[in-house]
Amino acid sequence: MPVILPVKGVHPIIHENCFIAKNATIVGDVVIEENCSIWFNAVIRGDVNSIRIGQYTNIQDGVVIHCTYKKASTTIGNYVSIGHNALVHGCILKDNVLIGMGATILDHAVIGTNSIVAANALVLSGTVVEPNSVYAGVPAKKVKEIEPNQSKEMIHKIANNYLMYSGWYK
Repeated sequence: MPVILPVKGVHPIIHENCFIAKNATIVGDVVIEENCSIWFNAVIRGDVNSIRIGQYTNIQDGVVIHCTYKKASTTIGNYVSIGHNALVHGCILKDNVLIGMGATILDHAVIGTNSIVAANALVLSGTVVEPNSVYAGVPAKKVKEIEPNQSKEMIHKIANNYLMYSGWYK
């Protein structure tokens, strides 16, 4: 069974139509909306601040989502895919975002709508990733702009695929 625990009397709220892997961990002030999937060894720790996750979002294997005590909550929009072993900490991911495998997003960063953060990129604290763009590197820098429909279509396809994959486990 997944580890789903309250912290200081605050229980995670998880929509009934979500897939939570048997070894995922979700604790504290966490809200997960419908049609999300939380995959194997993912950790979502809302113990020191709040974490909000929108609809059709997938948190892939080994992802860690956390925040900073009294300083930075984490907000993740709709149709967001967070790749394997990424770290998302005290930041905002707008709708239709793809975070590549192994990427790190630090406190107070904002990832704009229809954007992609490449695998292993490091988005420094306070960075604003422009909507409709691709950021890559260490530290992450803008490498190109993308058409909103192109990125949205690709990002929705990944999110919908993960919804399909999660159905295999129900």
